[in-house]
Amino acid sequence: MQPLDRFSGHADLYAQYRIDYPADLYDYILQYVHNRQIAWDCATGNGQVAGALADLFTQVEATDMSEKQLAEAVKKPNIQYQLSMAEHTPFADHTFDLITVAQAIHWFDIQAFHQEVRRVAKPGAVLAEWGYGLAQIGPDLDPVLVDFYRNRIGPYWDPQRKHIDHAYESLPFSFADARRERFTASRFWPLERFLNYLRTWSAVRQYIHENEADPVTELGQQLQQDWGNGEREVRFPIFLRVGRV
Repeated sequence: MQPLDRFSGHADLYAQYRIDYPADLYDYILQYVHNRQIAWDCATGNGQVAGALADLFTQVEATDMSEKQLAEAVKKPNIQYQLSMAEHTPFADHTFDLITVAQAIHWFDIQAFHQEVRRVAKPGAVLAEWGYGLAQIGPDLDPVLVDFYRNRIGPYWDPQRKHIDHAYESLPFSFADARRERFTASRFWPLERFLNYLRTWSAVRQYIHENEADPVTELGQQLQQDWGNGEREVRFPIFLRVGRV
């Protein structure tokens, strides 16, 4: 299977406008982690998760298939970044206490990735995979955003997007003590900040590539009157699954 890279072309936008994750998500994961020596953040992108793990673990290894994404990544002395596919890594057997994947497993050959996880994890290590679905911006504006998501740019999503819509329920996860949990990342953003976040979506980038026009600009005009000039709460529904290797 040829790996898909949908984010190198706008790595700078991704680094600026993608969300980080709430502390209660990490707290939930860490209750199952016996040792905090070394973690692997797979498909790290610009290092949102790796940066958080660096404050919790002695050493963090972080990989991504996008050199441009890694160039934008958070720098901390105990994070080592490497260019690597998820399914084939340079790590030794039985290395990691925790393995994390945020908003990325739907792009993987998941069977091959889980095989690699079993190889590089220490006995009893934890695998945590999570993602987040369509943002919620309030009952007055959610229908406008849903219409944009499904209809305006719907045809431009890769087929893998369905796994996000199904909260990874459709992807296998055959690990011991498997648990699922939900979280919410809440942000207060002005409209322009939210629109720039939308411009990081792979479907928006594909729309721009094919049509040489930015669909987010028109959406912004639709949202402007009700959003106003101030900040508005944007809620991201996060779904997590955790298991023991």
